[in-house]
Order: sequence, then structure tokens, then C-alpha cells
Amino acid sequence: MQFKHAPAAVSAMFDDPNLVSAAGLVPMLRLAQRSGLDRLSQSRLTVPTDKGANAGSKVMALVAGMLAGADSIDDMNLLRHGGMGRLFDRTYAPSTLGSFLREFRFGHVRQLDAVASRTLVNLASAAPLLQVRDGERVMVDLDDTIIEVHGYKKQGASFGYSGVRGLNALLATASTTSSAPVILGQRLRQGKTGSPKGAARIVGDVLATLRRMSTGSSVRPLLRADSAFYGHATVGTAITAGADVSVTVRMDPAVKTAIASIPDDIWETIEYPNAIRDETTGRWISKAEVAEVPFVAFRSRKIAERIEGRLVVRRIPDLNPNKVDQPTLFDTYRHHAFFTTTDKNLMGTVAADKTHRAHAIIEQVHADLKGGPLAHLPSGVFTANSAWLVLAVIAFNLARTAGLIADHAGRLARATTATIRRTLITIPARVARSARRITLHLPEAWPWQTAFDRLFTVTHAPPPAATS
Repeated sequence: MQFKHAPAAVSAMFDDPNLVSAAGLVPMLRLAQRSGLDRLSQSRLTVPTDKGANAGSKVMALVAGMLAGADSIDDMNLLRHGGMGRLFDRTYAPSTLGSFLREFRFGHVRQLDAVASRTLVNLASAAPLLQVRDGERVMVDLDDTIIEVHGYKKQGASFGYSGVRGLNALLATASTTSSAPVILGQRLRQGKTGSPKGAARIVGDVLATLRRMSTGSSVRPLLRADSAFYGHATVGTAITAGADVSVTVRMDPAVKTAIASIPDDIWETIEYPNAIRDETTGRWISKAEVAEVPFVAFRSRKIAERIEGRLVVRRIPDLNPNKVDQPTLFDTYRHHAFFTTTDKNLMGTVAADKTHRAHAIIEQVHADLKGGPLAHLPSGVFTANSAWLVLAVIAFNLARTAGLIADHAGRLARATTATIRRTLITIPARVARSARRITLHLPEAWPWQTAFDRLFTVTHAPPPAATS
């Protein structure tokens, strides 16, 4: 594609008061209102002083800016151009929104957590966020990630396990085989915080949120996590809350003893990277194998606190690093084990291993957030950044719901936030008003017009009639 006009024949002027760059915010904010985001924020947030006034409108403005692509306080100026004032009420200045966030304390962040969980429950009633097939379980993934920061004025920033200076964000997502992940809970922590700190609390919170979402599944949800979360506090909380667990274990003496007790004739070959399927026998030709053995976790604790389950082990041949030139006569293996409480009749050894490896899906959510509002944390105040994380999660779940409503059978139902923003939100439009009606004149032949029309129609439909 080439530019078709001579340079002298083209000029640019910022002079049209009726243009907006993100017309998709109209159905998005309607969806947020129908989920009760403004009402819940107004009633539950008790941020003090005049800076905390109109909390519902300020939360809506911050979420709207994130949906439009803002990743800093200054970027909230996206809401103050052209005809935005004719479409939306209270398009606050960035300085006002920044002052609002800096007034947050830990209790106010927890209040915003409650708003986020209730908003997600309401969104789940507007769209099937977690579609569960017969006999399927919901997968709950728990993991943390380091959000890199720069400068020395960020409260709580330090070097953590990754060697990167930043803050630690703990997230929990829920997904199924036919539904993309939504975020059930979040918590921002100091950069030097160990992964398991506070994990038990968030596990209890997110499983309670999942129960309120009423997925319709009769099977216990499955909590997946890596070895950092292998501890009685986290695992015990999940079991008490009615979930099964699938958690990577550390290679302590008890685990090594259990692995050594596995007979050589019960290892099964599995599909793994670079595996080849034998068309004649229908079996996989692979170097990876799995087996399992009964295992009791946390044997050092009281009998009532021990948890019975299965130790599923995956082994991969490995060369002796001290004898690379002359390989060993007998195979040396690397072992990767995880502990699970799932019933073997419902999920066999191979299926359990494949299911556990799918835990990596949460890394895609981390990348999605870091490609948007969490590109960096905008404030020097730790609690303001904590609130920013919660607002980013609300925006993520709103975008996921909008994509599902707009294109329930297509790629937007599982698309990243960046794709949903590009196709459904940042659409230029001209605002026209006639006979007390507002019309958005959108680009002709917009490739995703059908999806936008569906989202617009659903969000602007009258509320359902009340039943007696």
C-alpha cells in the first residue's frame, strides 16, 4: 500500500469537536454499568477526603482509560478529546484520578477486591464466561509474576526471585477447555515477597468467587500451581474449600524415596515435544514417560493435617553431565513430579500429566496484562499501584466478556485484550445529534462490524423483566 497524494496536497488539523477515537467505549461502559461496577464502587469504596468523592465515576473512568489503551495516569487524557464529553459524563483529568488512587490504603484495596469479584460474578450472568461440558471441571491456576519498575521511589520495589527489580503480582485465573481464562483474584506484593506468602488467603477468596459464578459443573474444580505453592497452607485451604489440587512438588527425601519405589515396568510413554506417533501401533514414540505412586503429603504434620493423593512423575532421559563424551551404560533420568488429589478413575496418569502441564496458560494472562495496563506501575505509592492492578483485572474481565458477546463462536471469544481493543474499542467515530438522539457514524466497511453490532445491541437492550 502506498500513499496516493502529493505531500503538498495534504494537511492535518486538530479542529473537529465531534470526533472520538474510541467509540467502542460506548458498549463497553454500558456493559460495565450493567454489571454494577459504578454502583458497587460507589457503595463499597470509602476513600477519605474530597479526593474520594464520586468513587464510582472515578473507577469507571480509570477502567475506561485502560480499555482504550492507557498504561499510565497521564494516558487517561485519552478520555478528554473531541466529542468524548458529549458521550460520557465526568471525564476526569488525569491529576484528579491520580489523587484518587494515592488516597487508597490497604483496606480500600480490599474493598476494591470485593468490587472486582462481584463485578465478575455479574459479568458471568451476562455471558457464559466459563462454559463447562458434562463431567468437566473448571481449572483454577495460581501463579505470580514480577512487574519490573525503574527508579528508587516505588514503594515496595526490590529484587525478588527473578533477579529483576519490581513488584510481585499474584494472580488466580479460571478456565475450561472451551473458555479462555478470566481472572478470579489478584494481589500486589513487595518485590522480595516469596511466592507462597498470602497464597492461602487468595485461594480461599477465588474459590468462593468461583462458587458464586454458578458454572453448573458437578465436578470439583482443580487448583494448579507450581512448586513454590506446595505447602499445607495453600493445599489445605483448597481442599477445605472443595477443590482438588495439582501442585508441583520439590524433590525432598520423601519424594525421591517415592519415585525410587516405582517399578520400571509401569512407565507409560506420552506425547511430548518432538514425539512421533507410530501409525501402525497407535503409540507415541517419545523419550518422556509417566508413572504414579500413592503419596501422603505433609507427613511431618499431625495425622489430621496430612493429605492423601497421588504422586505423578514424568521422567526424561538425561546425559550424565560429567561424562558427555562417554555416555553412561544405563539411562540417567530427570524427574518432574506433582502431587494431585484427583480420582484416578476420573483422570488417569497420562491425562493428569497433560492437564497439569496446561497450567502454563496463566503465563499468557501475565503477558496480556503486561502488554496493557501493567506495562508499568504508574505511581510511587504502593497502595495506588495495588488499586491499579485490581482495576486492570476488571478491565481484562470486561474485555473478555465483550469478546464473548460480540463473537461467541469465533476468535474474539478467546482473543487477547489487545485484539479486542483493536477490533471493538478503538474505532474512530463522528458524533451527530438530532431530535434528542445521538448517532455514531463509524467507518464504512469496518472488518469487524458484525461483532461490534452484536455487542452494541446486547449492551443497549432493555434489562430483563423482573420475575415475581
